[in-house]
Amino acid sequence: MANFLLLNGPNLNLLGTREPEVYGETTLEEVVEKLSTISSKSGHELTSIQSNAEHELVDQIHRAKDEDVKCIIFNPGAFTHSSISLRDALAGTGIPFIEIHISNIYSREDFRQKSFLSEIAVGIISGLGVEGYELALKVAIKRYGN
Repeated sequence: MANFLLLNGPNLNLLGTREPEVYGETTLEEVVEKLSTISSKSGHELTSIQSNAEHELVDQIHRAKDEDVKCIIFNPGAFTHSSISLRDALAGTGIPFIEIHISNIYSREDFRQKSFLSEIAVGIISGLGVEGYELALKVAIKRYGN
């Protein structure tokens, strides 16, 4: 059994209602429920945290090391483009992570096209909608589920 961590940054608690033409109509609760089912059926554990506060995400990344998390699936939201603290936390723990974006950040506004995290991620999924979460979990299970 492996432990996986699903982190979601600011405003992702609004999934399903916030700009559905960009982010779709699926709620974060529905995403978490689906991923929890996949994880459980595969014999693994998934912990899910959403926070609008950068320091809470940093603290959770730090705790992940002690909790023997094998891989982090992370949609950092707007912190993608602004947070050196999250980058440092991820680099400092050395836990592999997959960066996820529901929309294609590379086809949006200029300021959304730079990620401070991508260079240290094991992979990036961008623009596949909420299906990107499921793909990331399946990859995490395949690579780190031992």
